[in-house]
Amino acid sequence: MLAAAALCCAALAPDLAAGQDSAASLPLIRVDGNRLATSEGEIVMLRGFSFSDPDKLERDGQWNRSLFEEARTRWNANIVRLPVHPAAWRERGESAYLALLDDGLRWAEQNSLYVIIDWHTIGNLRTELFQAPMYNTTKTETLRFWKSIAARYGDRPVVAFYELFNEPTRFNGTLGRISWEDFKGYMEEIIYVIRAHGAQGIPLAAGFNWAYDLKEPAANPIDAPGVAYVTHPYPQKRPQPWEEQWQTDWGFMAARYPVMATEFGFMSADGPGAHVPVIADE
Repeated sequence: MLAAAALCCAALAPDLAAGQDSAASLPLIRVDGNRLATSEGEIVMLRGFSFSDPDKLERDGQWNRSLFEEARTRWNANIVRLPVHPAAWRERGESAYLALLDDGLRWAEQNSLYVIIDWHTIGNLRTELFQAPMYNTTKTETLRFWKSIAARYGDRPVVAFYELFNEPTRFNGTLGRISWEDFKGYMEEIIYVIRAHGAQGIPLAAGFNWAYDLKEPAANPIDAPGVAYVTHPYPQKRPQPWEEQWQTDWGFMAARYPVMATEFGFMSADGPGAHVPVIADE
């Protein structure tokens, strides 16, 4: 139920008691150099979980306030990630899906939790080829999704982050060609649309190799202010020891920008749904 950790390096966020009227109390988070901070300059550290798609949770009878209460009180989280699969967005319909998010954001505020809204697709946005049908989308649908999110939630500090595109990948060429310059341009267009609607959240940008590698973004960063970057450092991305390799592949980016691990986790080889790159016994 509580899946992969969302992490960011810094000091602790303002600590609000679960259940208090935090809708007005959650301070807006902004990018301050390579850190995250409130408008008063208090440095923020975020720790939490990526939930399943709210559409799936609702179908399984698990989309409720207690999910958010557990994240806050049992696991001491201060942020949760809500991954929206394009197929679920289309099948449920925009209005009905936004109603799900409305509920989730209310429960998050009631439990002093920030939220990442994640467009949960995996593939090549240039060719519009994707890893599985649930991830299928288009450039236009992606822009329209973020237009809707920005217009509805752009003034809500609880929606602290917009994870623009979950995992860009060429999948060893099987999804076609796309350069970082191509992908960067698409992300900059999304950010332009988000900002044009006055949305205040922080865009999160991923690199290739299923959002693991940040070397290309470091050489040619997103041309927009207030951006942070993500990595998904699953255990099989690199052989152990990990620390030096993580530093080479993505950790170095934290000297210039905030970096968050919005997916990270382990499972045994015989666990349900076990697959590369998440199998490990740590």
